[in-house]
Amino acid sequence: MASRQPETLTKLELQIMQVIWRLGSANVSAVQAKLEQPLAYTTVQTMLNILHRKGKLRRKLEGRAYVYSAAVTESKATGSAVRDLVDRVFGGSTEALVMSLIKNHQIDAKKIAELTRRLEREQLERGKEDK
Repeated sequence: MASRQPETLTKLELQIMQVIWRLGSANVSAVQAKLEQPLAYTTVQTMLNILHRKGKLRRKLEGRAYVYSAAVTESKATGSAVRDLVDRVFGGSTEALVMSLIKNHQIDAKKIAELTRRLEREQLERGKEDK
């Protein structure tokens, strides 16, 4: 059985992807300049190449430098990270994740009610778009 390459991003990969998502496309220097922590040019270049090999970025040669753009949406990447977290930490149970958030006072009943209303509005809007 072939092992599946993990879709989740490391912390540094995520930081780099966030720069790309914000900028739309960028070369190594532009990504390096926008990162919160200073990293060597070669480190950023290596990370961009890794993300390209993983299929997370596209690249196009412009002049003598590659310009990178996202091959995956931020929504898809965060969804994948949440699925991975739920699988690894909570045995695949989203209910266990929500209960952990409640028990650790990271979300309360008022916020859950607000999120429920938002979800209901989004579902109504989506239903209108489907007609």
